[in-house]
Amino acid sequence: METELREHLQKLINENEIILFMKGNPDAPACGFSARASSILNALDKPYAAVDILPDPRIREQLTAISEWPTIPQLFVKGELVGGSDIMVEMYDSGELAELIGAEQPRPEDTPPAAHAEPQPPAIQLENRLD
Repeated sequence: METELREHLQKLINENEIILFMKGNPDAPACGFSARASSILNALDKPYAAVDILPDPRIREQLTAISEWPTIPQLFVKGELVGGSDIMVEMYDSGELAELIGAEQPRPEDTPPAAHAEPQPPAIQLENRLD
């Protein structure tokens, strides 16, 4: 079963020019790093495939076996691992990512805020017990 899954993931990587393995999906990312990664790709306005790794833990295991990269998200372009969200931010800022995928680099005022925002912890709910 793992061999079949690994082959399927490799096929997805090979068949999609740009593919992002992430937690959640581009419309509903399930972590800050995946949100940052998908917002960068959305800002570059190139179609890309996205795979949610959360429904089956084996996806992450087999993806890591293919890429030898332990963290999620993982971006592949033309069958090659580019990296995770931190690398994507650096490449986006330098224009290298736009060049790699054949997109036009957005103007600085169009930069997606999530590309530079650090993931924020959830707000702490306090109960007022002073009364």
